[in-house]
Amino acid sequence: MNRRLLGALAVAVIVLFATPILAQSGCAGLPDHAALRSALISAVAAESSGLDNQMWATIVDRDGVVCAVAFSGSDRGAQWPGSRVISAQKANTANAFSLDGLALSTANLYSAVQPFGGSLYGLQHSNPVNAEAAYGTAADTASYGQPNDTMVGRRIGGVNVFGGGLGLYVKVGSGDQVVGGLGVSGDTSCADHMIAWRTRNNLGLDHLKRVNGVSGDLDRPDNIIYDISGAATAGGIGVSPSGFGHPTCLNTANPATLPKVAP
Repeated sequence: MNRRLLGALAVAVIVLFATPILAQSGCAGLPDHAALRSALISAVAAESSGLDNQMWATIVDRDGVVCAVAFSGSDRGAQWPGSRVISAQKANTANAFSLDGLALSTANLYSAVQPFGGSLYGLQHSNPVNAEAAYGTAADTASYGQPNDTMVGRRIGGVNVFGGGLGLYVKVGSGDQVVGGLGVSGDTSCADHMIAWRTRNNLGLDHLKRVNGVSGDLDRPDNIIYDISGAATAGGIGVSPSGFGHPTCLNTANPATLPKVAP
């Protein structure tokens, strides 16, 4: 009986400690192209701020490998072509600078990377885009935004420091764990954040209730912060008291109206 009990306890310990590891491994547990496209289309339809453009979205896993790329329009030319790679940069950035205990959206990085006093100045140059993975060859353009997009299965790299990138979080036991990143691009950077937030919510990957953030809102810990005020400094922007502020945009919406994160 003792031997059986010890064996059962050993299995339980293995399962207990293996679960978090499995939760952050690869693309298998993350949304595929169809799920991402559906969530993105619904998010675009629900958001009225910005320019009302169609959007690109990318998901990466915890290692920065691209899992899915999608667009919301009728074809790849219905949204800004340049936003495809920007969405991947945002996904990579949000994943790269979020932890189980601290979520940082790309919007949270804007003020910190500015020259003349930004505490993270230079961060945006730290992880260059893998151009070959991003663009492929001329023959690869037909795959853009499709399940076989040339970025899928590859590490895209890149750091983007304005709204539209969010960490992806799942509930594991009594905690929340980051498993990758989501990037959305195609409108104003403020609208990009709003649409990314709604997309993450639609995908059910916003379990951040026990995760710290810099927004000061426990229900939206990695939300965009509009606290830049005063005259522009030598670096070109006003002062952000939090150090994590983001400029407002054309037709900016209230970020406090976004859905609360999941428990």
